[in-house]
Amino acid sequence: MFYTQIARNKRNTVFLVCLFIVIVLGIGSAVTYVRAGDYISGAIFAGVIATVYTIFMITTSTNVVMRMNHAREITSSTDQAFLWHTVEGLSIAARIPMPRIYIIDDPSPNAFATGISPKSGAVAVTTGLMNRLNREEIEGVLAHEVAHIRNYDIRLSTIAVALVSAIAILSDIGMRFFIFSGGRNNNNKHPLIMIIALLLVLLAPIIAVVMQLAISRNREYLADASAVELTRNPEALATALERITDTHTPVEEASSSTASLYFADPLKKKAASLFSTHPPADERVRRLRQM
Repeated sequence: MFYTQIARNKRNTVFLVCLFIVIVLGIGSAVTYVRAGDYISGAIFAGVIATVYTIFMITTSTNVVMRMNHAREITSSTDQAFLWHTVEGLSIAARIPMPRIYIIDDPSPNAFATGISPKSGAVAVTTGLMNRLNREEIEGVLAHEVAHIRNYDIRLSTIAVALVSAIAILSDIGMRFFIFSGGRNNNNKHPLIMIIALLLVLLAPIIAVVMQLAISRNREYLADASAVELTRNPEALATALERITDTHTPVEEASSSTASLYFADPLKKKAASLFSTHPPADERVRRLRQM
């Protein structure tokens, strides 16, 4: 069952990333069409901006997230021995280098992973997670985070953030072109294509954010399935998710920019929506108990 789910989530993620790239190129074309009636140069321009911005994000993101969340690194097995040995065992099972381990001093139970590749992976857990959950539940949560590293989810999220930022930049440029040109020099522009281009400039940033969050939600299902592959214990992960979700205290160090990285929503938003960073906990539990 979970192999089927892993395969389905990988297909969905690839589809969403391809759609992201199409939107980036489309909005670039729209910008130059609004300005000069030319769409090819805009696609090339957008591709260059998106590529440069993505490379910049990937090369500068390591360690930044840990500092933002005031996480303290554990450097030996004598400090938090159970946590150290559990991560070590899971990384061996996942066939990846052992991630660096961090602790966040916060009573709310939660965890997250970061790192753009398994070689630079890192796992952070709150003290609340270690104090409130039993060993099997902690192992399930850690397996979920190790799975994120093994599945290159963080790289995917970083690329998604970069593409959303590139789309926002292009949309802003397009609006300035339209405002300052005042709709002049429209002789070589088809009216219908002009309307479509303007709608794309206006709506693309919103669509991109929704897609970014869809990727974030999608990778949570994949990480759940991958964690079960590592532990063979879906019930422990399901009960861990229920206990973390039932805790209504938010993680103080979490922010909207890092919320999507956490195992469960650290901000404790009450209502699920298109702009949720995580899929509904009930659906995740249901899928886990079907495995």
